[in-house]
Amino acid sequence: MHEIWIKTSFSAAHRLRGYDGKCESMHGHNWMVEVFITCKKLNKMGLGIDFLEVKRKLAEVVEKLDHKDLSNFFLVPFFKDKNPSAENIAYFIYHELKSKINSSGIKLSKVMVKESEHSGVSYFER
Repeated sequence: MHEIWIKTSFSAAHRLRGYDGKCESMHGHNWMVEVFITCKKLNKMGLGIDFLEVKRKLAEVVEKLDHKDLSNFFLVPFFKDKNPSAENIAYFIYHELKSKINSSGIKLSKVMVKESEHSGVSYFER
């Protein structure tokens, strides 16, 4: 089995509702995203999945978040009942991308979201 990964980034603001501390105030991050995809077999060219295809599909998902106020659920309805935490952002990206990537022998295995080079979160399903 092969696992490929793609990196991208986006900028967005957020605030954590109900958080007792600085993160309750509006602030922003240059979010870094890494996605990991497992491929059970390779095609005739020796590829599991074309990097360009994954980059395009990931860009479609990230575009929904880029330069947005994630706390404004009118801009990103997913966050109406969820805090725009790194955990929920990773969940959002995973499920949006999963429907675009998964096919026979190809599976989105994990999405990692970092709000800095020192902290982040991964989301995956078992």
